[in-house]
Amino acid sequence: MTPPLLLTLPLLVCLGSAALAHLCPRRAWPRRGVALAAMLALTAVGLLLLVEVRRQGVLAVQLGEWAAPFGITLVADLLSALLVLIAGVMGLTVVLYSAATLAPELEAGAYYALVLVLVGGVCGGFLTGDLFNLFVWFEVMLGASFVLLALEAKQEQFEATLKYMTLSLVGSAVLLTAVGMLYGVAGTLNMADLATRLPGLERPGLVSTVAVLFLVAFSLKAGAFPLFFWLPASYHTPPVAVTTLFSALLTKVGVYALVRTFTLLFTQDVGLTHTVLLVMGGLTMVTGVLGAVAQYDVRRLLSFHIISQIGYLLAGLGLLTQEALAALIAFLVHYIFAKSALFLVSGATARASGTYDLQQMGNLYRSHPLLAALFFVPALSLAGVPPFSGFFAKLALIRAALRAEHWLIAGTAAGVGLLTLFSMMKIWREAFWKGHPQDPAAKQEAPSSVNVGWGVLGPCAALALVMGVLGLGARPLLELADAAAGQLLEPTGYIQAVLRRPP
Repeated sequence: MTPPLLLTLPLLVCLGSAALAHLCPRRAWPRRGVALAAMLALTAVGLLLLVEVRRQGVLAVQLGEWAAPFGITLVADLLSALLVLIAGVMGLTVVLYSAATLAPELEAGAYYALVLVLVGGVCGGFLTGDLFNLFVWFEVMLGASFVLLALEAKQEQFEATLKYMTLSLVGSAVLLTAVGMLYGVAGTLNMADLATRLPGLERPGLVSTVAVLFLVAFSLKAGAFPLFFWLPASYHTPPVAVTTLFSALLTKVGVYALVRTFTLLFTQDVGLTHTVLLVMGGLTMVTGVLGAVAQYDVRRLLSFHIISQIGYLLAGLGLLTQEALAALIAFLVHYIFAKSALFLVSGATARASGTYDLQQMGNLYRSHPLLAALFFVPALSLAGVPPFSGFFAKLALIRAALRAEHWLIAGTAAGVGLLTLFSMMKIWREAFWKGHPQDPAAKQEAPSSVNVGWGVLGPCAALALVMGVLGLGARPLLELADAAAGQLLEPTGYIQAVLRRPP
């Protein structure tokens, strides 16, 4: 398959399938079938893209045959190809889970078309080589997410959507301002071209100011301190399948944008920008985990953990060493799967107990032992307990901080890991171990409002298996992450692939 086709297929598959799904009869099964086929195709294309980038190096294509930096550029290195593959896997998982959990009237409506548009926007964000088009793809996925958040038309969802939409639009305004200022300074928005021009500009102070604006915009979209408050106020309101999709992909595009711009473009004043990233990373870790410890609604608790784990990623970026960036990439992969599995399990526990309130749950290890096991795997992985994937990724990040002599960040990461374990054991104690509130002696099983079948447990089991494989076979992931980090720190291949000339 040729590079132009490989790079454009993820977008064509998602957006074309979204149009097809919307044109299907208003029944659940044809729209579900289109979404399922599209996510299978995206996963296959993502795998092919990763294999080709691993074999050939960075791939780039100019749409419309306009040479860079004037045309629309799509470009894939190891990081973006890996994330496209993960987007396909998570889209497939969410579609399967949706088929087992959503009301038929939601499936028969615009739900699957919106999911496909959102995943298409995410893939566009990962593959674009131009900052203005990155802004466009942000708006595509955010537009779909606004509707998905309020799809059930409940009051709490409208309130959450209003908060989410307001802060997202503020972030978009800041991002558009930063894009305009950068174009005024450098005369281009193509990222490869910017990488060659920014080091030679005579106004470094202005470039640093623009860098801070990008940092604010992308941090808000990633859910980083102090701009994270929209996330726990909104992510607990939609169906669990939607929350899982948001958790897996939306904030990760913000993280990806930070990684891309602060390794390729804004490296002239690392004493300012990357120190700010380190501080933000530490504060994001701490505030997120403390918020999680205080919660008893399981979805709110897990939403605060999204914030907490983002802090590890910012810290890895702030360290700006190959070891730290490799740890960041490995941690990102682990974190997407672990957090998604926990959200899916939370939906299953709610179906089993009829509530998301931990204080109203209990005794689920007796009534649903498989569900208890499927919670334990991602919970221990998120906390960084061996032999699961989280242990190796978190250990690599802490080791990178120690080698860079950032003792406080290393200590914070270790301490937050312990608090993460505490909050996971809180869920275990309240939902699975203690007696049900209606039966303090725990001599009968917890009541089950809805049967938890394999349609619900299957996606949870698949993600648990992925975490086990990533843990027991951590070396291939770490080697791939190290190669991707090398491409980030030495962007010559990226620049040459886009511009077709020496940097």
